[in-house]
Amino acid sequence: MRRREFIIFLSGAVASPLAARAQRLVTPVIGFLSAREASEAPQLLTAFRQGLKELGFVESQNIAIEYRFAGNQNDQLPALAADLVQRQVTVIVAVTTPAALAAKAATTTVPIVFQTGADPVQIGLVASLNRPGGNVTGVSNLSIGLATKRIELMRQVMPDAKLIAVLVNPRDSAIIASEMDDARAVQAQLGVRIHFLQASTIGDIDAAFAKVVELRASALAIGSYPLFISRPDEIASLATRYGVPAIHPLRAFAAAGGLMSYGSDFADTYKLAGAYVGRILKGEKPENLPVQQSTKVELIINLKTAKVLRLTIPEPLLGRADEVIE
Repeated sequence: MRRREFIIFLSGAVASPLAARAQRLVTPVIGFLSAREASEAPQLLTAFRQGLKELGFVESQNIAIEYRFAGNQNDQLPALAADLVQRQVTVIVAVTTPAALAAKAATTTVPIVFQTGADPVQIGLVASLNRPGGNVTGVSNLSIGLATKRIELMRQVMPDAKLIAVLVNPRDSAIIASEMDDARAVQAQLGVRIHFLQASTIGDIDAAFAKVVELRASALAIGSYPLFISRPDEIASLATRYGVPAIHPLRAFAAAGGLMSYGSDFADTYKLAGAYVGRILKGEKPENLPVQQSTKVELIINLKTAKVLRLTIPEPLLGRADEVIE
């Protein structure tokens, strides 16, 4: 080998590892911030990744994702958000309202894509839906009014019900006021008494089911709180153990043996959030991406559970269901 050719070969051999290292260094890093448990419903994370994939981004191939879960301890969120900012992630996706608020408080420069059930303008995440402004945009799912609808659905199944319990989380100030107001408003309309039960830990949820039995409440309506949404299987197990007819916001609850679920299609909102992250990675600015509003809701009825509870589901209600589990 000639001397010049040897030098060119040697230069290429040295440059290749450096080029590979440089390529790794510029891989976009997404910070994923959630108020929920690390065992968050896996189908939701799958939907988020699908939204990214449709824009050409695949985890461990051309993007990396740093996951931060608060385990339903909202006071941990500011530190987790600050850590992601310190690590200089390319974009933060903040799912749940508390996570979105913590991310917004942590940075005015890193792009943020949120997923929330609250009104993003009312809680101060964006200036307006069409023109978010600043570094924040995202997806708002329909949750206002759903607490009332869950009570109405239970009353259709149990028309003689006089007392229905409603489970709320006192630590979630962004949701509790509107859900409690909605539930109170339906009392006179349906001629049913509402009893609020509070739970901020899984132990509290167990105690709440025991209280439903003690009160001889006809049913339990479970609110749209991260703590409850992240544990559909456990809550369905409690409903089975205590023999309580219950309705939950997430489909996984009915699939796990709960009587009914009625709520936003969370998989749809996660997918939309993933797509927005992809668009930002391609160069679009959050301030130019209007807040998307997912209005998809789904009603799931577990007919097997209804039979165990000796309940008859009205035919019109079965006809309206998006899915009937038999």
